[in-house]
Amino acid sequence: MDAGAGRGHDVERYAARRYNTSMSPVPAANKRQSVVDRNADDRPARLLAWYDRHRRVLPWRAPAGERADPYRVWLSEIMLQQTTVKAVAPYFAKFLARWGDVASLARASLDDVLRMWAGLGYYSRARNLHACALAIMRDHGGAFPDTEESLRRLPGIGPYTAAAIAAIAFSRHTMPVDGNIERVVSRLFGVEEPLPRAKPLIRQLAASLLGPSRVKSRAGDSAQALMDLGASLCAPKRPACALCPLNDGCVARLRGEQETFPRKAPKKAGALRRGAAFVVRRGDKLLLRTRPENGLLGGMSEVPTSDWHAAQDEGRALQQAPAFKTIVRWHRKAGVVSHVFTHFPLELVVYAAQVAARTQAPDGMRWVEIAALNDEALPSLMRKVVAHGLGDTLARKGIAAREGDHGQTQSGPLSSSAGMDDARSRR
Repeated sequence: MDAGAGRGHDVERYAARRYNTSMSPVPAANKRQSVVDRNADDRPARLLAWYDRHRRVLPWRAPAGERADPYRVWLSEIMLQQTTVKAVAPYFAKFLARWGDVASLARASLDDVLRMWAGLGYYSRARNLHACALAIMRDHGGAFPDTEESLRRLPGIGPYTAAAIAAIAFSRHTMPVDGNIERVVSRLFGVEEPLPRAKPLIRQLAASLLGPSRVKSRAGDSAQALMDLGASLCAPKRPACALCPLNDGCVARLRGEQETFPRKAPKKAGALRRGAAFVVRRGDKLLLRTRPENGLLGGMSEVPTSDWHAAQDEGRALQQAPAFKTIVRWHRKAGVVSHVFTHFPLELVVYAAQVAARTQAPDGMRWVEIAALNDEALPSLMRKVVAHGLGDTLARKGIAAREGDHGQTQSGPLSSSAGMDDARSRR
């Protein structure tokens, strides 16, 4: 037996000790426990009945009774990784208007996809999205595979996304578990183990809400019902327990501890990194370059920057400024631009300069019209840097606000969040 299989049996043994066959918690004996046990078996039916009355209308969700479009399900699930419904909706509409099916997306260039994605964050998703479209056309004749196993072989599709597509688009009897479902399930069953260690157990418990596989599968509806329940009633703060279809058997509610679930292990904060960004104008043009394909913000456009290090100082950072044949006077802008990536926070000092009209761009860089900056794949970090370096008024000529951008630009600290398949805070 391999190590993974051993861990799976450990979860089963633990669940058998802590939960009865209906997957209901077994706390110290009391009168309330009979309520939990008695209602456990009809939870899947109650959940679906609630969903049929209260389901959200979302641009990627098929109307009731209609089969879901695998392309729309896949596109939305990739976009929703670590991102909210509100932020995703306009991007989904733009992508669908531009590339209405997987074949048209596969024909697009990666640069075009990155430009359309700019501002949504987590840019490896855009690269994987394009790579996945190519793989579906090349290896599957343009049709999405319909099993979790085959879906997981595609670029950018991990366990959660594979389960979501299989359930929602193909009615496979599986339960994807996102951040909303983790919260609902951990409260319902009173899961004491902290995340992420509790994930295998939560997945097992969530699957009990699918109902029996022998009946016509509504796995996709069950999954979306739990997502909607977490997004609307079982919110992180002040959940509306009185309206919940599963409230009479919820362990967290019986204890009055709803907001303490799910339990979470303390997060280790990443060390602050520092660097410098160089905003260089030549008349109405701005100096840009493209980041390497691999790594953070891969393939995106940026103004030149120094390396980002915890021990970076301004003297060393200035030595990495773009080199021109003529002397350039760098003007340090007041304040810093701050940004938070998944694993570390970043502070950039911004230096601005102007060069003569015929100055050539250094190797690997290019001049871009400021008025055309919206056509560039600038991540939100770089949009803030440009606004800080050029001044808000001038920057607005080239950079329109995007729905996915976070934070604001000012003379002082700025902040925003940027960071994937699988435990997500979104919807």
